[in-house]
Amino acid sequence: MNSETELVERAREGDPLALTEIVETHQNRIYGVALRMCGNVQDAEETMQETFLSAIQALPRFEGRSQLSTWLYRIASNACLMRRRKEAGRARTVNEADSFDEDADNELPTYFVDWSYLPDDVVLDRELQEFLERAILQLPPTLRLTFIWRELEGLSTAETAEALDISEGAVKVRLHRARLKLRELLSSYFSEQDFNEERLIALDDAKDGVRNGV
Repeated sequence: MNSETELVERAREGDPLALTEIVETHQNRIYGVALRMCGNVQDAEETMQETFLSAIQALPRFEGRSQLSTWLYRIASNACLMRRRKEAGRARTVNEADSFDEDADNELPTYFVDWSYLPDDVVLDRELQEFLERAILQLPPTLRLTFIWRELEGLSTAETAEALDISEGAVKVRLHRARLKLRELLSSYFSEQDFNEERLIALDDAKDGVRNGV
């Protein structure tokens, strides 16, 4: 029996130390994802609490076929999406049948600035990093959550698929659509800027800043 299996068994038996260890190990990442999904601290904290309450209640049904972390991320993903959908007046459980539609959110961006004239290490100062944060919040919830897990939290395609309970193909499609929408938003930002070498820093640096919360 490995250490994770032992931890889960102890938690199932109501061991408070085991439950505390599970929460402390995963709370920062789950809170960070909830904050990026909800856009405010109160909703993020409530979503994190809902995630762990649901997880504790569901522990007897945890079969160990996936890692505990991935299982928790799936519960957190559902909690985030349920909160967004309740706010939109249409609460429902996320699953591949109702949350992934090949034709949904499939509009192509309507405007692009020509980035070909920018240096290879283009962009972004603190202002653009903040703009990127706001742009992520404008993504439809399912695209936003996919982008957060895959791009900002660094999960693999397979791990993201498990966390969202969808296929790897669906992850790739959602991620592609999220990038297109973000590129459109960033294109409008770039078109309004006076580019000069002193203002430009790498676009990847801005994404890294968002990922690391700096």
